[in-house]
Amino acid sequence: MRLGTVVAVTATTVIGAGAAAVAAGRYAGDVALKPSPGRPFPGDPRLTVHSAAGDHLVLTRSLASLRPGTYGLTGAGCHAVVGPVVHGTPHPADAVVRRLVRVTHGTLRPGARMRLTPQVHAGNPHDALGLTYEEVDVPGELGTLPAWLVPGARDTWVLTVHGLGTTREHPMVVLPFLHRHHFPVLDLAYRNDPGAPHTADGLHHLGDTEWRDLDAAIRYAVQHGARAVVLYGWSAGATMALRAAVNSALRDRISGLVLDSPILDRHATVRALAAARRIPRILLPLAVRAAEGHTGLPVDRPADAVDPDELGVPVLLFHGPEDTLAPWGASRSFAARRPELITLAPVPLAPHAAMWNVAPDRYEETLRRFLTPLM
Repeated sequence: MRLGTVVAVTATTVIGAGAAAVAAGRYAGDVALKPSPGRPFPGDPRLTVHSAAGDHLVLTRSLASLRPGTYGLTGAGCHAVVGPVVHGTPHPADAVVRRLVRVTHGTLRPGARMRLTPQVHAGNPHDALGLTYEEVDVPGELGTLPAWLVPGARDTWVLTVHGLGTTREHPMVVLPFLHRHHFPVLDLAYRNDPGAPHTADGLHHLGDTEWRDLDAAIRYAVQHGARAVVLYGWSAGATMALRAAVNSALRDRISGLVLDSPILDRHATVRALAAARRIPRILLPLAVRAAEGHTGLPVDRPADAVDPDELGVPVLLFHGPEDTLAPWGASRSFAARRPELITLAPVPLAPHAAMWNVAPDRYEETLRRFLTPLM
């Protein structure tokens, strides 16, 4: 029996509603908020490989497999990169053909169950992209934080932080662009990541505590020659960037923020994660509140990550209406409150944290225009 079903049965047959909420909340906190790279998000189905030959890959037909753009494709023991949908090629009615860019490792076998992910590259910057880099240790409040430092000629550094369901491999999608424009890039692994210190509860706090690891990265960059830094985050990493921008003792060194799919409504995101982990619908409101309390997230504070009136640097915000994990409406409202400071770049048809994947050229041109005055 699935754990979510156990919670529902227990709630209705053994314990009272209050205890059920506590049980459901603990489940939501321990499962929905536990860092889990490789785990599907809401609306992120497993896809069956029908065949793979040459530069064509045939997958189960679904809204996910029809998404435009370039993605990682991951499953047990295998990682590949797939490009856009290929039209005009014969295929079964229940399938879709995409361009197969490469198989990073493993074998794409017929019948394999895979999923698309915004994390395109696997490995390190040299093995994946041919870029020179250095493994560095960033001193953090919980211990040493591993990071990749890709050198560049400028004295404005870009500090990248991944989000939910990914690792520091995800920001590698923009490393070639940043390298071409001569930015040094510090790509950070933070608390509860592989190789980084773990917290006592082992849970993700959606940037509420993790931002202090990004603050440590700012100190590291400044100590190693950065005149200014641009904070660049995806998902919960974007929320970390916002918190660092208003709370860091070195916030005067921050010259700009790039936010991709930021989690601005914590309650909605916890609810979506809990639902994806099969918390019964009837218990979701209680479960979300109990989960937030269990993980130490302040339930009496507004769900918004940061008051935009507190920001003092330009912000580029990529987001899309199809995001089911971090509501698009929150980003639109956030940007509307400071239109002179926050540039909202909508990306239709993009799932969570996959704004680059849908249209890399358009994304990078928008990024170039934003970063040029900050160089």
